[in-house]
Amino acid sequence: MYFVYILQLNNNNLYKGYTNDLNRRINEHKTGKVKSTSNHRPLKLIHYEVYSLASDALRREKFLKTTEGIRLLKQQLRDVIKYR
Repeated sequence: MYFVYILQLNNNNLYKGYTNDLNRRINEHKTGKVKSTSNHRPLKLIHYEVYSLASDALRREKFLKTTEGIRLLKQQLRDVIKYR
């Protein structure tokens, strides 16, 4: 299984990532082992998607990092983002 996940950082930015082990990766983020999020803790897992194929998960992660993907993601998660 492959996961695309969204973290909300302490500055309210959204971090989009991909992994094949969601628990391990979230722990790495929370313990500061990921350089791009280590200065933005605490962080919160607010969304994840599961894929059978790595290629599908990578494609989705790439899309979510585009302007259109960010816009749609914020629209989809607007209630979750608002209540953080």
